[in-house]
Amino acid sequence: MDERLKKQIDFIVEIDKLKNVFRQSYLINDSRKENSVEHSWHLALMVVILSEYADMKNIDILRAVKMSLIHDIVEIDAGDSFAYGETSWKEKIERERSAAKRLFNILPSDQAIELKILWEEFENMSTPEAKFAASLDRLQPLLQNYFTQGKTWREHGVTRDKVIKRNVPLKDFSAELWELAVFLIDDSVKKGYLNK
Repeated sequence: MDERLKKQIDFIVEIDKLKNVFRQSYLINDSRKENSVEHSWHLALMVVILSEYADMKNIDILRAVKMSLIHDIVEIDAGDSFAYGETSWKEKIERERSAAKRLFNILPSDQAIELKILWEEFENMSTPEAKFAASLDRLQPLLQNYFTQGKTWREHGVTRDKVIKRNVPLKDFSAELWELAVFLIDDSVKKGYLNK
């Protein structure tokens, strides 16, 4: 087998492990917690479907989709960090950088460089595409919590202020999606899905 193809297949086999990384958010049907692959796929489709709501036009949707698909690959090594948890963000960043280095370097160097750049761009929210994808990365679990009557929020005692703070990137990137997020958050408080 060609060395380049072998590296690509090795990476594809390795990333299958992401299917075994479970997040805190439940599927909308409330049957179980979602895994990171399901989350990434859902996010990539959200980028495609909701791109018309980006205040900034001319976003490279393919680039944002790529970021969405790879942004959590590092969880294979680093594990999932609960967005509202007390995890040290400095430790999280160190674990994820180490994971990115190992995982992306399985690939041929040109692809390793491309994926690492996309991953860092997403993490730093350094481009319009990254800001859009990262904003939707926050909206996705908000939707899950709303439609599961706040199951994860209630399990962890999450408050409105924490959910607002987590979703603030939407405010700067899409007025309509921010308005939706605030409505869902406030309605969740009214319905008892989320603590004040």
